[in-house]
Amino acid sequence: MSVSSTDRLVEDLKRVIDDAELLLRETASLAGDRAVEARERAAETVRAARERLGTLEQEVVGRARDAARETDRYVRDNPWQSVGVAAGIGLIIGVLISRR
Repeated sequence: MSVSSTDRLVEDLKRVIDDAELLLRETASLAGDRAVEARERAAETVRAARERLGTLEQEVVGRARDAARETDRYVRDNPWQSVGVAAGIGLIIGVLISRR
């Protein structure tokens, strides 16, 4: 899963959690055993989703750090190749921009 799709997933999950919490607050005045039971299940689901979201965010941060370390190590081990790759990417971007 790419970082951008993971970011979108995290944002979507945050929105779902916020909506669920709003729903729980808005239905707090409803009485009855079934309503209480439904709110308790929903509250447990929101709690579990928040925990999963925290885990997912930590995982994304960890992956980003690992990628940064690997990139740094590669550049330090292969400085001239890194310069060549950067120059090539710059050339390609320059050509693409000049075509517009």
